[in-house]
Amino acid sequence: MGEVIEGLKLEQRHGKARVRVGRVWRDSNSGVHSFVEWNVSVSLLSHCLPSYFRDDNSAIVATDTIKNTVYVKAKESQKELSAEDFAIGLAKHFASFYSQVTAAIVKIVEKPWERISLNGQPHNHGFKLGSEKHVTEVAMTKSGALKLTSGIDGLAVLKTTKSGFEGFFRDKNTLLPETRERMLATEVTASWRYQYDSLSSIPSKPLYFSERYWDVHKSLVETFFGPPKEGVYSPSVQSTLYQMAKAVLSRFQDIESIQLKMPNIHFLPVNLSSKDGPPIVKFDDDVYLPTDEPHGSIEASLSRVQSRL
Repeated sequence: MGEVIEGLKLEQRHGKARVRVGRVWRDSNSGVHSFVEWNVSVSLLSHCLPSYFRDDNSAIVATDTIKNTVYVKAKESQKELSAEDFAIGLAKHFASFYSQVTAAIVKIVEKPWERISLNGQPHNHGFKLGSEKHVTEVAMTKSGALKLTSGIDGLAVLKTTKSGFEGFFRDKNTLLPETRERMLATEVTASWRYQYDSLSSIPSKPLYFSERYWDVHKSLVETFFGPPKEGVYSPSVQSTLYQMAKAVLSRFQDIESIQLKMPNIHFLPVNLSSKDGPPIVKFDDDVYLPTDEPHGSIEASLSRVQSRL
C-alpha cells in the first residue's frame, strides 16, 4: 500500500541484504558440534516517509542496526534452530520492537554444509560443502500475521535412461525427432508455502522445519528417479514435474502449494562422420555433448483448491 505525497504515489521499503553469519552450537555432553552458514536479507515496511521528502531521518531504522541485530539474535540462539525459526524470530523482533515498522520480510539462504563421515562414522566437528541450498522467506505484520515459504535452490539431478519425448506438436520449423530413449537432466528450484499463518500456529518441535525440508527433498528426488532397480519412465519434463509436486502435496498436509522450475538441460548425441570412410563416432546411447544453453524452460505451480499461492 502506497502513500500519496504531493499528488504522487510512493511505495517504499528498506533493509539490509546479504548479511553473512556462521553459527556453531557445541554439545558439551556429546562433544558434537552443529554448524550453519546463513545469508540473511531483511526488508522493513515502515512509516518513514518524511525521510523521502522532508529530509527527516528520525523514523529510519538504520541498515547497520539491522545488520547488527542479525548477529545479536544469532548469539541469543543458544540451541540449534532451523533457518525458518531464525527468520521467524528476526521478523517478529523487527515488526514488534519498532513502533514505526508495520511489517518485516526476512529471507535466508543456507549454505549446504554437511557433516562429514570418516570410515562410516559421523565426525563430531567436520563438515564438507554440498550442492543445493535451503532457502526460506518469512513475511510478518505487526499483528503477527505470517506468510512462510521454504525451498530448494540448485538441486541438480540426472538419469541416463527411462526418459522420452513423443507426440509433440510439429510444424515446418520442427526438426526434433521423437524418442523413447534419452538422457534427462535438470536443476530443480522448488518453493513451497506452509499453511501456518500466525505465530501461534507454528510447530513447537525443535528443528521441525529442518526435518520437513529434508522430507520434501527426499520426496522430490524419489519421485524423479523412481525405484533404485527399475526407475520410472518420464514421458516429458512436464509430467515428471507434476508427479513430483503432487507427491509433496499428498505426503505433507501442512504444505498448501508448491512451485517447481525444472529447465531441461540437454545432453546431445555425438555423431562424428568422416568424409569418405565409415563414421568416426556413431551414437549408440553412449557418448553425449553436455550443454547448458540454450535449455528448455519448464515451470509450474500446484496448490490445494482455495489455497493461497
